[in-house]
Amino acid sequence: MKAKIIDIGNSKGIRLPKSLLEQLGFEDEVLLEATKDGLVIRPSHVARFDWAKSFHAMAQAGDDRLLDDYASTSWDKKEWGWK
Repeated sequence: MKAKIIDIGNSKGIRLPKSLLEQLGFEDEVLLEATKDGLVIRPSHVARFDWAKSFHAMAQAGDDRLLDDYASTSWDKKEWGWK
């Protein structure tokens, strides 16, 4: 599908058909991502979007430790086994 780039004040825009927006689940807001191949438009409510980048930053800052400092007991070691 081709779309014309139009003037909107001092900016530019692209008109997207309402049926396409509904099909993709886009509502009032989207996420834009520039890639080497073009522009990716995603709905803003994507679950877990960008978590990998956040987890990496946490690890770099040393903030990726478990919050509950669980120490296993001899019962745990003897009775529990992973298959």
